[in-house]
Amino acid sequence: MFNFTFIFRADSPGREAYGQTHTNIHRITTKKPYQNTPNMSFKYPEARRDDSKVDDYHGVKVPDPYHWLEDPDSDETKMFVEEQNKLTMPFLEQCTVKERFHQRLTELYNYPKYSCPYKRGKRYFYSHNKGLQNQDVLYVQDSLNSPASVFFDPNTLSEDGTVALKMGRLSEECEYFAYGLSSAGSDWVTVHFLKADDLTKLQDVLERVKFSCLAWTYDAKGIFYNCYPRQHGKADGTETTTNLNQKLYYHVIGTSQSEDILVAEFPDNPKWHSSLTVSDDGRYAVLSITEGCEPVNRLWYCDLQQLPNGITGLLPWVKLVDTFEAQYTYITNEGTVFTLRTNLDAPRYRLITIDLQKPEQTHWKTLIHQHEKDVLGFVACVNQCYLLVNYVHDVKDILQLYELQSGKLIRDLLLDVGTVVGLSCKKKHPDFFYKFTSFTTPGIIYHCDLSQPNPEPTIFRQVEVKGINPSDYQTTQLFYPSKDGTKIPMFLVHARGIERDSTHPVFLHGYGGFENSIQPYYNTAYLLFIRHLGGILAVANIRGGGEYGQTWHKAGTLGSKQNCFDDFQCAAEYLIQEGYTTASRIAINGASNGGLLVAACVNQQPELFGCAVAKVGVMDMLKFHKFTIGHAWTTDYGCADDPEQFKWLIKYSPLHNLPQTPRDGTPYPAMLLLTADHDDRVVPLHTLKYVATLQHGMGRSPGQTQPLLVRVDTRSGHGAGKPTAKAILENTHIYSFIAETLNLSWRE
Repeated sequence: MFNFTFIFRADSPGREAYGQTHTNIHRITTKKPYQNTPNMSFKYPEARRDDSKVDDYHGVKVPDPYHWLEDPDSDETKMFVEEQNKLTMPFLEQCTVKERFHQRLTELYNYPKYSCPYKRGKRYFYSHNKGLQNQDVLYVQDSLNSPASVFFDPNTLSEDGTVALKMGRLSEECEYFAYGLSSAGSDWVTVHFLKADDLTKLQDVLERVKFSCLAWTYDAKGIFYNCYPRQHGKADGTETTTNLNQKLYYHVIGTSQSEDILVAEFPDNPKWHSSLTVSDDGRYAVLSITEGCEPVNRLWYCDLQQLPNGITGLLPWVKLVDTFEAQYTYITNEGTVFTLRTNLDAPRYRLITIDLQKPEQTHWKTLIHQHEKDVLGFVACVNQCYLLVNYVHDVKDILQLYELQSGKLIRDLLLDVGTVVGLSCKKKHPDFFYKFTSFTTPGIIYHCDLSQPNPEPTIFRQVEVKGINPSDYQTTQLFYPSKDGTKIPMFLVHARGIERDSTHPVFLHGYGGFENSIQPYYNTAYLLFIRHLGGILAVANIRGGGEYGQTWHKAGTLGSKQNCFDDFQCAAEYLIQEGYTTASRIAINGASNGGLLVAACVNQQPELFGCAVAKVGVMDMLKFHKFTIGHAWTTDYGCADDPEQFKWLIKYSPLHNLPQTPRDGTPYPAMLLLTADHDDRVVPLHTLKYVATLQHGMGRSPGQTQPLLVRVDTRSGHGAGKPTAKAILENTHIYSFIAETLNLSWRE
């Protein structure tokens, strides 16, 4: 976004985190529950059950009594949502610590946030939030030492901050700015254009844009982008219609979208997605084609210099790689020699070179070999002949400088224990910026100029949060055994000097999917949990993520998905065994695929947790592929249309493993489910069907005294672009719910 290269490897909506505590450790005192909470039964809204709706999966009859909740526009669904919020919101608002948590979270979130500067033409651009602005603002300055002025402020576009700048690209010499806006958290984007010198808005508008690239040709005459064909019904982020037949277009500045030039389409493969990059020298259009979320792609290219009449229609693509056997990511090129990052025969990735004049695989060369343990992360070219290379070592980042031609290591760029979350550089520029964060570091931006003799990274900008002393906190990484003996890494963050006396509440967070790694990152709400609720943050790097490359990822997918749940449950068991906590004081949390993780683990071991928070979770594993972009996830999960894969999915699908009727026996922990009306990634029906089933079964069980609630937000989506005010309120509700149901008292 904004031509900055951001590297985010966790599906975590927040990147704030820890803060001040007193050096003397106070014990948590339990409070008396007030009349509305944990020790009473809840009267949940009655939801109609259609017992006649039974689906047949390869001869197995599967009831779907709440299928009507799949229609977000029906009066019945709207009434169900309204009744659920009427139960949930008063409970959340009346939680004992709610007001203090909200006030303190607002105070601690109010610190300046910056991205790395990025040079375009002769000017520098960066995003900045003064503290509590709903959306980050894009600034411009003539030099790094010049005064900055506002270039684009999305906060002026809506009163409630729900119009977000989802994507943006400046043309090569800074003639134009293309920017995509999303509304209410939807993945749908509308692209607009400005003249970058005087901020004049152009008439050009691109609609139906989703999961798109934005790539300018070097002459700035036009831009490549992706969009979907118009479909029956609405497309505002509240629909469930599946997204198919994405196409790649070229838009010429000053023309109507109806005149845009179709340059790539795949009518025989409606699930394919494409993303185009213009090479560093402006000569090649490099096209990556994917079919799902698996890290494999086809790689095609077109020599734009060989188009005598310019771009006039479908491009004459040369299919450099035309199978889905491995992933290939363009890094840079020297003439016809391309440098690519790949996992071909390298589950931890390596760098290769391919000469387009000798494209056969027998001529491919390895530039940097796969590391024996560490995962090759992002790679970028700088100062013409150098490569910035990132490795992930036991979930912590390493940054190094290499020679482009030889692949020789030149030097390490020292980092603390943490993560590089931002990088800006360009092959033709001698300098680069990178942003570092950790569980206790809100953000340090480093600058390094390779044109200087003996160049050393220097701190360009360092953010400090008033009243927070990172030395008050202790971050450790440990490795615990999973069910099959595999060692799983886990970070613990807590106040220094705590005793293992089994009294500490724990916030256990996980994800475990799609090769996403959860590395150390800063989160203000975590700070409050540690400081004011006496808690421990635990982040379990379970299988399914990319922490150790493709082998680690595949060990938590398809028929091996149960490994994710085993790893997460074993994290809780380890924390209990080692004396950090007890089961009744563990709150588990996850979002999206992590929401699936939380719900599946509660079904399998409800006695292991005191509280569970599942945000925007994938709950119906038999039908997820039928809605919006869900079909892309079958590479991780499988698909119920396949008889063998159906057997995997039905075993752990959160919706289908809930008790269907009231029962005696082990109660469920307190559960807070969260979804949003404009989430067109994981559509709300997943959570709505799940909570209806949960309340019908466990909610009527005699021993179920803990609440089973759902919070349905409005004018919000899957998480990206969420206004600051909404993010603060959501986190307030989550941690207040945890404090209320775990009987935690506020500590000053």
